Amino acid sequence: MPKNAEPAAPQAIDPLALENQFCFALYSASLAMTKTYKPFLDKLGLTYPQYLVMLVLWQQDDVLVKTIGEKLFLDSGTLTPLLKRLEASSLIERTRDQADERQVRITLTREGRALKKKAQCIPQQVLCASGQPLQALDTLRAQLSRIRNDLAKAHD
Repeated sequence: MPKNAEPAAPQAIDPLALENQFCFALYSASLAMTKTYKPFLDKLGLTYPQYLVMLVLWQQDDVLVKTIGEKLFLDSGTLTPLLKRLEASSLIERTRDQADERQVRITLTREGRALKKKAQCIPQQVLCASGQPLQALDTLRAQLSRIRNDLAKAHD
């Protein structure tokens, strides 16, 4: 720096610059994640949202639509078409709940249960594609879950 030159003033951070937006980092990472899953899920004949529904059912079969919606943070208007497509693919069955006819119960078919075995390798493949250690992703997942829960509380 020349003797008489003044140091450059620090640049103010632009709060509206795209690269400074947490929401955009999260959104674009979500898009990249969905794109990473696509070739693996194509082999199973599933979309990413359908895969999420199947994850819920592989963990607990025979549940109400309402329960799936709560776990995935989806309303019935979004969930119902997903479930109809899974039913058309013979992966699930939708039946009225015997205790409350207004409720719809979702159960896996034999084909739906068998698909779980084919999906077993997907988490490891996505982990490898991320280039991140499992511990780092577990920490990030926990942080994002806390942020999601805090944001949900803020608008309830």
